[in-house]
Amino acid sequence: MAYQGFAQEYLGMPAVTRAYTTACVLTTAAVQLEFITPFQLYFNPDLIFRKFQIWRLITNFLFFGPLGFSFFFNMVFLYRYCRMLEEGSFRGRTADFVFMFLFGGFLMTLFGLFASLFFLGQAFTIMLVYVWSRRNPYIRMNFFGLLNFQAPFLPWVLMGFSLLLGNSIIIDLLGIAVGHIYYFLEDVFPNQPGGKKLLLTPSFLKMVFDTPEEDPNYNPLPEDRPENQPRDQDLNQQQHPQ
Repeated sequence: MAYQGFAQEYLGMPAVTRAYTTACVLTTAAVQLEFITPFQLYFNPDLIFRKFQIWRLITNFLFFGPLGFSFFFNMVFLYRYCRMLEEGSFRGRTADFVFMFLFGGFLMTLFGLFASLFFLGQAFTIMLVYVWSRRNPYIRMNFFGLLNFQAPFLPWVLMGFSLLLGNSIIIDLLGIAVGHIYYFLEDVFPNQPGGKKLLLTPSFLKMVFDTPEEDPNYNPLPEDRPENQPRDQDLNQQQHPQ
């Protein structure tokens, strides 16, 4: 029963959330089982551009460290806020959601070229949290039963928690900065006087990820119209003539 419940929950996840969280878990499992090592995954511009190890552009977003509190903490937040975004403000707009992934990943990679950052998955999670929090500003949050605050403060609370754990806050600040850039360009600037939408999802992404809508002006051929389709009774009479 537990397995069936887990399988049902897993299959019920929206596509992008399921794909990304699965890739993160499988990558961590492969490291734990020593099939691969973190040295084969981390972001290294020299190995990417000189040795053509292009996979590092992706794998550095998939590894969150060894199994432990930090890994499970990141996975919970990644799954929760990625899913809420995909099922909320991006519902029916999978291509736009994928484009946000690509845009955020691109900006973080550019920053990574000039900073000694090896894994960017946590920054990516903070970006998702930031975008969700700004689009849901009136939701009340509770952090471990200790703090009550409005949703827009959540990324900053997470950054403070990282600081308490002794971690560097550079990665959190990067996620907040990229999340704010996306939010500003997507939700704020287009609504300003003289503003316009600058982030346009490429048409090929819409072709791949979005189901095409039915054209309201489509006029089917006479033989394709429902009223001209043979009914079951007519088919039976053709198959079994008297």
